[in-house]
Amino acid sequence: MSNKFLSKSLYIRGLQCEKSLWLKKKKPEVLQAPDDGAQAVFDTGTSVGELACELFSGGERIEYTGDFNAQMAKTKELIERGTKVIYEATFCFDGILVMVDILYVCENGLIINEVKSSTSVKEVYIDDASIQYYVISSLGYKVSAVNIIHIDSSYVRGEKLELDKFFHTKDVTEQVKQKQADIPQILSKFDEILSKDTEPEVDIGPQCSDPYTCDAWEYCWRKQRGIPEYSIFDISRLRSDKKFELYKSGVVKFEDIKELDKFNASQQIQIRSELSKEQIIDKEAIKEFLETLSYPLYHLDFETFQQAVPEFIGLSPYEQIPFQFSIHKDDGKGNLEHFEFLAEVGADPRYELALNLIKFIPQDACVLAYNMSFEKRVIRRLAEIYPQISNELMAIHSNIKDLMAPFVSKSYYHPKMRGSYSIKYVLPALVPEFESAYKDLNLIHHGGEAMQAYEAMAYMPAKERDAYKKALLAYCKLDTLAMVKVLEKLREVVK
Repeated sequence: MSNKFLSKSLYIRGLQCEKSLWLKKKKPEVLQAPDDGAQAVFDTGTSVGELACELFSGGERIEYTGDFNAQMAKTKELIERGTKVIYEATFCFDGILVMVDILYVCENGLIINEVKSSTSVKEVYIDDASIQYYVISSLGYKVSAVNIIHIDSSYVRGEKLELDKFFHTKDVTEQVKQKQADIPQILSKFDEILSKDTEPEVDIGPQCSDPYTCDAWEYCWRKQRGIPEYSIFDISRLRSDKKFELYKSGVVKFEDIKELDKFNASQQIQIRSELSKEQIIDKEAIKEFLETLSYPLYHLDFETFQQAVPEFIGLSPYEQIPFQFSIHKDDGKGNLEHFEFLAEVGADPRYELALNLIKFIPQDACVLAYNMSFEKRVIRRLAEIYPQISNELMAIHSNIKDLMAPFVSKSYYHPKMRGSYSIKYVLPALVPEFESAYKDLNLIHHGGEAMQAYEAMAYMPAKERDAYKKALLAYCKLDTLAMVKVLEKLREVVK
């Protein structure tokens, strides 16, 4: 490789898209910085990687200094000294630089252990391990095995975290060996691409989001190809390959669509509405939905967070942990009453939340949620872990109706929804005075921010924590108030 130091992350990038690799090396200013969500995923990966080191305790770490020659020399020295476990072992062959999460040195050779915070082994992880195998074996070392260490989703936390059960080790040696023959050719191709000053001609396609969402999206889609913010790529429930078929045939804007019958009934509603800029309303279907509701009506919304490493007893990795709810009680006569709960940070919030839920919602009450499958799943899980109150919880569960239903079926469709039936799109479309309601909130504007804030609150000074507590309550309250307003609008249109 003529380009000094091609890391394994750059190798993976190149496999996904050669143009993305070129941009990263030659034109990095067009790439977008990771958002908070992407950063959170990265941070999770780092902490899970640290935890996996405890499976191989007593090892030596190669500290990242940026001086790769020193890191490689230290790695070589430790292997020759007979050190059994090396964290971040650093190797380079022909300009390809790799750092192994956990290298185990045994009599039969080296064992590569690659740690992932995922709950399964993905093809991209095999590629990641394959370039490590290629580099290390090319340096003359014998690699006796390659493992992917990932989280076992079936693990349930007891009193203590049991790392040997929390992690699952998958031997991928054979899959890695099968990929070796192709690697020199791939690297040669990368070398050729990077030796040129002209950007590779690569059109947009499924590779833009598989296996990772590309950070050149804005540059390739908006700037170069002129794909508008709202296009055929936003047609709801249209398969990705169909979208790219349309794109390749010159159909990008809704105005470009000539054959409406190629789309299903729901998609046709979206397209017709966008072209005419008019609402499409099925009054009979909405009436039918409204007739399933009874008063007093309890509008319910949960906020949850997830932990890769479960902190509390009875939790599995990445399980949704409810920490907050908002309820708007509507008596059907124009009177609203609001109830809310927000757990204190640092302790398991679930039992107290469940007790407050059954305190505020009577067992025979009609409950309304937006995307009820989520709320139902949360309640069902609470009923499983707290059998002493499961009857009360399941009574609430069985009485939940879904306010999202008329929008999923497109019984009510507005062009401003842009193919989405998220409350964040539905609310401003139906109730224009709420158009900027979420944007105007302080600190927290969507569920992802709520999740991150709640976890972060444990480490905040008291004043900042209070500000975030108020922000969380305001955000969740808006979610159920939005439901009240949307329901009012549905009642209005069928009068």
